[in-house]
Amino acid sequence: MSDSGTLTPDTEKAAGLVALTDVNKHFGDLHVLKDINLSIAKGEVVVVIGPSGSGKSTLCRAINRLEPIDSGSITLDGQPLPSEGKRLARLRADVGMVFQAFNLFAHKTILQNVTLGPTKVRGLGKSEAEQKARALLDRVGVGAQAEKYPAQLSGGQQQRVAIARALAMDPKVMLFDEPTSALDPEMIKEVLDVMVDLAGQSMTMIVVTHEMGFARRAANRVVFMADGQIVEEAEPEKFFTDPQTKRAQDFLSKILTH
Repeated sequence: MSDSGTLTPDTEKAAGLVALTDVNKHFGDLHVLKDINLSIAKGEVVVVIGPSGSGKSTLCRAINRLEPIDSGSITLDGQPLPSEGKRLARLRADVGMVFQAFNLFAHKTILQNVTLGPTKVRGLGKSEAEQKARALLDRVGVGAQAEKYPAQLSGGQQQRVAIARALAMDPKVMLFDEPTSALDPEMIKEVLDVMVDLAGQSMTMIVVTHEMGFARRAANRVVFMADGQIVEEAEPEKFFTDPQTKRAQDFLSKILTH
């Protein structure tokens, strides 16, 4: 840390770009996140897996305050998450999120969907925002669709637009909450290929997914959750070939044999 109290790149990486400490979350009587401690370094790809209802999506949504936590702390770039106002809007600009649903504006063209955030939140000029948006749409393979509306695109194309829209904000970290679960099987690969490309370019990513092939191929670390807790975490090869806990062994025996 520098004399001014800001994180230098080296200490940022050591401290974690995203850090969760003793995080708890309840929905009524249901304890969905239990004393979560997790640190994600800059440029790291962390894949979060586990059975349904284990708290994976809630964890993801807590990182950009779509779900407030009951106790503990979450920091981004060394700063606690703000609770409201302009600072919260800036946080959401720094934390790109791609959901199961595409959440595109149906009445706006693909180009307009991608330029909206940079012009409204980042203050980018229209021509600069459009130039950047077209480059990102090309990057995710849907550049030819820029003037169309979301309903004219396939699900896989819409999800790639959603990724481009998040990238247009120059986020510090990207969150993916089961981004392929609403897609037909033949469309899943095209979205995963874009995500693998991002991972290869050192984008910090937290990915909640059931796609074990992606976890093996792109993750630096696999985090296994069950019953609201982090049960096990390891590098992909170690996790998939030599899980250390009975809970992880049972989970993998069910999903890897079908």
